[in-house]
Amino acid sequence: MPSPADAAQKLPALIPRQRKQPASEPPPPTPPLPPPPETPTFTVPTRRILSPHDHELFLASPTYTLILAWIFNIADSVRATPASAASSAPHPTLNTILSILSDAQNLITQYPPLDTGSRFGNPQFRPYLAGVTGQLDAWHARLGLPADAVPEVRTYLQHALGSESRIDYGSGHELNFMLWLLCLNRLNLLPESTFPALALVVFPAYLRLVRALQTTYYLEPAGSHGVWGLDDYQFLPFLFGASQLVHHAWITPRAIHSEVTLEEHSRDYLYLDQVRFVNSVKNVEGLRWHSPMLDDISAARDWVKIEAGMRKMFVKEVLGKLPVMQHFLFGSLIPAVDGMSVDTGGEQGGHVHEHENGESAWGDCCGIPVPSSIGAAEEMKKRMGGGGLRRLPFD
Repeated sequence: MPSPADAAQKLPALIPRQRKQPASEPPPPTPPLPPPPETPTFTVPTRRILSPHDHELFLASPTYTLILAWIFNIADSVRATPASAASSAPHPTLNTILSILSDAQNLITQYPPLDTGSRFGNPQFRPYLAGVTGQLDAWHARLGLPADAVPEVRTYLQHALGSESRIDYGSGHELNFMLWLLCLNRLNLLPESTFPALALVVFPAYLRLVRALQTTYYLEPAGSHGVWGLDDYQFLPFLFGASQLVHHAWITPRAIHSEVTLEEHSRDYLYLDQVRFVNSVKNVEGLRWHSPMLDDISAARDWVKIEAGMRKMFVKEVLGKLPVMQHFLFGSLIPAVDGMSVDTGGEQGGHVHEHENGESAWGDCCGIPVPSSIGAAEEMKKRMGGGGLRRLPFD
């Protein structure tokens, strides 16, 4: 009978198991921006994604590539670029866009919100949007568009401020603003030289406008993800902002937890500015509690990884989501493809109820209304006599 020592010598040596790290999917590349169409036949944009099949056709279409090229080329144009370093060279179209956004913000004072005491959307938002609609032709005349192009182009700006029927706002409306700018690019009014200013001057002006709308009219988040998503309302500040911060010498992803960093550098970096705004409208303190996805992302090793993740998220969570894209509008400058459905009910027609979690699950586009966190904060300020927001303990 062999001794225990001899038996032990015959056993193979234990080698620690090597855990394989899952291969990281590369971010989607930036396609080249195709040339503008030569002689478009302008048409009022309509919904064409009315079924999963329509969505599949879109995802394989040249228009899908056009949208990626537009958004990603603008993001590339501001890589490692603070807003203070953006070119200040004047451009007539940029100046006109800024004046239109300023006029739209000034229009808010003509439609003060009703004192309903509710955190849900304020009905005065509807008269405000009607006021905007009444100004659209005059605003677009200042851009010098061909007269037959105005009904098509104005539609995207009209749908960039929120939903009249639902009194909500989300990433689909934000995308419509970028599509409005894309139409101007297709009409040779926004050349490539303007791309950095579109991200660092024009887009922040749009953010100021929609934040004013969110704060004034308590616009509900479009969809039912709420605080468990990246943000209640916006997406592109995080994509453009991550591009800005790539290879920054000392602002790391974890710096979003520093109030001093947010205070001193939010004017230069969209990512920090959006985090600061999110913090300002929550009634609990700390990203861990009110924005857990942003908190998780802050653990990334660098901004390159975050930028790659934002590109993937834009593809999967915006363009790749049927409940978002069912509201996408197609015209001549942003065309549909053969085989897609034709909407006979207008943009406010029926929804496509495709729920990933089963028939009984709430989709991104339906279900119970989601109260505005901004509304909750503003109502609390009113009850406190207009003072600062009282942070609620969460431990």
